[in-house]
Amino acid sequence: MGNAADALEKKLASRDATVAVVGQGYVGLPLAMELVEAGFRVVGIDVDDERVGQLNRGDSYIFDISDAQLSAAVDSGRFTATTDYARVSEADAISICVPTPLRKTRDPDVSYIQAAARSMAPHLASPVLIVLESTTYPGTTEEVVVPMLLEGGRELDEDVFVAFSPERVDPGNARFGLKNTPKVVGGVTPDSTRLIETLYSQVVEHVHPVTSAREAELVKLLENTFRAVNIALVNEMAIMCDRMDIDIWNVIEAAATKPFGFMPFYPGPGIGGHCIPLDPTYLAWKAKSYGYYNRFIELATDINGNMPRFVAQKLSRELNRRGVAMRDARILILGVAYKPNINDLRESPALDIWTLLESEFDADVTYHDPYIDRLEMFDAESVKLSMETLAETDAVLIVTNHADVDYDLVVEHGAFVLDARNAIHAATDNVVRL
Repeated sequence: MGNAADALEKKLASRDATVAVVGQGYVGLPLAMELVEAGFRVVGIDVDDERVGQLNRGDSYIFDISDAQLSAAVDSGRFTATTDYARVSEADAISICVPTPLRKTRDPDVSYIQAAARSMAPHLASPVLIVLESTTYPGTTEEVVVPMLLEGGRELDEDVFVAFSPERVDPGNARFGLKNTPKVVGGVTPDSTRLIETLYSQVVEHVHPVTSAREAELVKLLENTFRAVNIALVNEMAIMCDRMDIDIWNVIEAAATKPFGFMPFYPGPGIGGHCIPLDPTYLAWKAKSYGYYNRFIELATDINGNMPRFVAQKLSRELNRRGVAMRDARILILGVAYKPNINDLRESPALDIWTLLESEFDADVTYHDPYIDRLEMFDAESVKLSMETLAETDAVLIVTNHADVDYDLVVEHGAFVLDARNAIHAATDNVVRL
C-alpha cells in the first residue's frame, strides 16, 4: 500500500477517524449508530431538513433504532446530523446509503447516487475512502461513482479509495442486525478493498472481502434474486394447488421434513420492501446490455407481481360462494406493512390489493395495522380490531401476519377470513388459506 493508504488504514484501524454517512434512512441510520458504538465520530448527512432536526433531537423515525439509542449517540458528541455536504470535508471515510428505485420504465434510477457524489466531490478531504452501499447493478461503483470523484485532478489510490459493500439490512429482524451479519466488501482496487475491510472490521463481527466492487455488487443481487425466484416458484405452486383443491401449506410442511435438498419458501399476496421486488430487475436490466435476456428472472418477477390480483380474485370467488357480492362488500385488510412486526410500507402488496379491491371490484375497504396508524394514499386510518368492527365486515383479508394481533378474535367473530400468510395455521369453516 502507498503512503496515503497506509496512513488512512492506521486511522481506520485505531478508530481515530470520522465517518460521514450520506442518507439517514433504513440503511444509513443503523450504520451510523453502529459506527458510533464502535467509537467513530459520525456525521449523518441527509437532504431532508425535518429528518435532520429529528435526528439531532434524538427522535428516531426508524423502527429498529430506539430514541434511547439515538439520544445516547447524540449526547456522546460522536454523532451529529446535517444537510450540509461541506461537512464531508471532516471525513476520512464516507458511506453512501441513498435510495436506488426503478423508473416507470423499469430501468435503474441511479440519480440519487449521482447527486450524492456530485454534492460531496468539491469538499472531499485527501485521502478518503468512499463506500457505496446502495443496491445497484454491477459496474455502478466503477463506471458511475469513480469518474465523478476523480474530477478536478484527484487520483485513485492516492486521493480517493472507492469500494462497494452491499447493505443487508432486514428491518424487524431481532436475531440478525448489522453487527452480526457478515459484511461483504469489494474495492475497485486492491488498496480500496484493504481499506474497506479495515473499516468494517471495527464495526461488524465478520467481513468477507471479494476481489472487486463488481463482484460485491452482484452478491446482493444474487441473494435477493435467489429469494425472488424461489418465492415465485412457491407462489406458482399455490396457484396450481388452488385449482387442484390441495392445501399448499400442508404440502410445504411435509416437504420441509426432508433433511437435505429442500429449503422451504412460502407463498403470499406479493413481495414487498425495497430489495426483493427491485433487485432482480436491476440484474436482468444489466444482463441485457451484454445481450443476455434472463427469462427466468423476468418470469419470476411477473408471477410475484401478479399475486395481488390472484388474492383479490380468490377473495371474490370465496365471497361469491358464500352469497356475498364483491360490489360494496366491506373488506377489512389485516396488516398493510410489507412484512410482519414493522411499520415499513415500501412496495407493500397490501397497497396493490387495496387499489384492486376498490377500482375493479367496487369494494368498501378498511384496514387494521398496529404499526401503521394512517395511509395517506387512501385517506384512511387504522380501525380498532374489535368484535364490533368484525361484525360489520363481510371479509377479513390477512395480508401481513403481525405477531401482536388477536387472531382468535378474528376467527371467532369474522364472518369470513382469507388468510394469505398462514397466520391462523389452519382452515376452518370461516377461514380459507391462500
